[in-house]
Amino acid sequence: MDSGASALAPLLDGSTAGELIPELVRHGLQQLIELEVAAVLGADRHERSEERVGYRNGYRPRMLTTQVGDIDLQIPKLRSGSFLPSILEPRRRVDQALYAVVMEAYVAGVSTRKVDALVAALGSQSGISKSQVSRICADIDVQVQAFLSRPLDVSGYAYLYLDATYLHGRLGRAMQVCSRAVVVAMGVNADGRRELLGLEVGDSESEAFWSQFIGSLKERGLTGVKLVISDAHKGLTNAIRRMLQGSCWQRCRVHFARNLLQSVSRAHQGMVTAALRSVFAQEKAADIEARWDDLASSLAERFPKAADLMLKAREDVLAFRHFPDQHWRKVWSTNLLERVNEEIKRRTRVVGIFPNDAAITRLVGAVLLEQDEHWQLEGRRMFSGESMAAIPALEELPVQPSLQEAAA
Repeated sequence: MDSGASALAPLLDGSTAGELIPELVRHGLQQLIELEVAAVLGADRHERSEERVGYRNGYRPRMLTTQVGDIDLQIPKLRSGSFLPSILEPRRRVDQALYAVVMEAYVAGVSTRKVDALVAALGSQSGISKSQVSRICADIDVQVQAFLSRPLDVSGYAYLYLDATYLHGRLGRAMQVCSRAVVVAMGVNADGRRELLGLEVGDSESEAFWSQFIGSLKERGLTGVKLVISDAHKGLTNAIRRMLQGSCWQRCRVHFARNLLQSVSRAHQGMVTAALRSVFAQEKAADIEARWDDLASSLAERFPKAADLMLKAREDVLAFRHFPDQHWRKVWSTNLLERVNEEIKRRTRVVGIFPNDAAITRLVGAVLLEQDEHWQLEGRRMFSGESMAAIPALEELPVQPSLQEAAA
């Protein structure tokens, strides 16, 4: 009988049934580790083999938290180099941040049922102290803050996307649950590559809040913005007009379509939606303008509010037409940034209620950092360098009346 079998023997007779499952898990994991290190070295323990490329040098203990409790494992050491079993690979950064936030909520006593379930799955029976939580949080915060405060590309960002999503967090000494605005910026640099530039957490999407956020981006080096893509939230648009003067503003066509349909009877919404899509199906700027004007005229008699909205929003929703046509489909809406927000929602849903704004920044910042690293490692460009060079200079861009009015 080998050592593994002899270790299991007392458990199989039923005398210590409560320890059976953890010991079976430990035995199985230890065997996987032994097989993996043998594959790395090219030979089992004490085996003579021409394929051997290294030698063992004892073991070091390592505890692994699992759903059945804390499992004590023995990790082989090597005479040269290092070995870490794949089952013990460090968690991805977002998983570490999620772990930190959940544990912080748990220690603070503000966890929900979902959080409690996750804490149990992470092995809370082993006990998590406040000092452990603080250490985990500090490690993540260093990485996230370095990313969120990094100097921005000196070549500038011709396109700037701005959007917000909302999460629930606790605020003040009363620990009252409030809706927290999480604003995110994404830019496209001179090489045509997209980057996530920053985030901020605040009470609401007020002009002051957005202005402070845009100002912080400018302090870090944000320059060269030719087109800002966002929805038409008043606080945001006012901040764009004051903080990014000279830039064009692209009102998100998707958000505009929702606003337009609110002025049309339900029976006619399908027809108006199809007609509006036909505007963006045109391949030339002149055709886009003509189709827009035709639709506004056709709505004037039956839906005067919709027609008036189209006339007032014309320059803002069609601002993309002043830029290279290869870019139109990716700059006429905030869809690219909306996908990032969807990932934020997916990764934060398990937390439910955050214990504070720092926890929101920690987890959302980790999501942004991982997404940005993925984009950079992937190496793909949104737009070619040649098409980016074709973007008009600021002085060549038309002045939008809506921007001029608010800046005055």
